[in-house]
Amino acid sequence: MPGSEWAAGDALRREVLGNTYVDGVSDTWAGAAELQDLVVRLAWGTVWQRPAFDRKFRSLLTVAILTAMNRKHELELHIGGALRNGCTVDELVEVALQCAVYCGFPAAIDTVRSIKQISDAMS
Repeated sequence: MPGSEWAAGDALRREVLGNTYVDGVSDTWAGAAELQDLVVRLAWGTVWQRPAFDRKFRSLLTVAILTAMNRKHELELHIGGALRNGCTVDELVEVALQCAVYCGFPAAIDTVRSIKQISDAMS
């Protein structure tokens, strides 16, 4: 039986990333149940639950970090989550502009492309 961190993490992850993604990734992670457990309990059930930052700020921060790391798959997933958490396209573009200075223009350009693609698809 999952603990409280797992249950809270699973619920928040579903709110931010959507049931379709969470259900789909569960199937693809069949061989990595321990990794999935850590992601749900630690990232979503612990860190994302902390009261110091609201979900919107955490989403903007996550988009910036994933831009810096050049992790396109996770970046696109979290752009959608950021939009669900109330971030605007303009705010996401501001994050990309800030990242351009510190992470490089190619990373920021890719992020802006992803923001447009995902926001168009969600409209």
